[in-house]
Amino acid sequence: MNITVYAASSGQVPAAYTEVASQLGTEIALAGHTLVNGAGRLGLMAATTDACLKAGGRTVGVIPEFMVEQGWQHDGMSELIVTQSMHERKETMIKIAGACVALPGGCGTMEELLEAITWKQLGLFLKPIVILNVGGYYDSMLAQLNKAVDERFMRPMHTQLWATAATAKEAVRLCEETPEWDRSLRKYAAL
Repeated sequence: MNITVYAASSGQVPAAYTEVASQLGTEIALAGHTLVNGAGRLGLMAATTDACLKAGGRTVGVIPEFMVEQGWQHDGMSELIVTQSMHERKETMIKIAGACVALPGGCGTMEELLEAITWKQLGLFLKPIVILNVGGYYDSMLAQLNKAVDERFMRPMHTQLWATAATAKEAVRLCEETPEWDRSLRKYAAL
């Protein structure tokens, strides 16, 4: 399975996040899956890639041309897909995904995660989405999503669009075991 991992490219983050990113890369490789990410040469993206490769895994990086021109790509990817735009990058990453995992990250990571959740809600992406909630990093976002349900912006069933994991091993297991979303659930009913 291709597991698309959304993650920070910042190299300034606490070591605990980098450690979990490395564990995730290792777990993906040991389970025989392929890591797909944004091909960044720094931060959690690089830590996940490096660990996956070290464990004998395969990595696919998807990166827009303007980032390659800046030299931001990881040079060790098993395969590098260069896109024309950020939009094409995101679309490619989710199109080839058998599951998505979100590690901690900034606006870009959160935007990718929320777009995947939205696509799943609309029946455009049916695969597992796992939030690797390292040290409670995503607690505030999860609380906001629950508030959206409480305030009737989302249906209660929409909290099942994603799963949360506390460890890298659990995240990979959830990718493997979570059933596909029922496309028919995109039909709107009274809240």
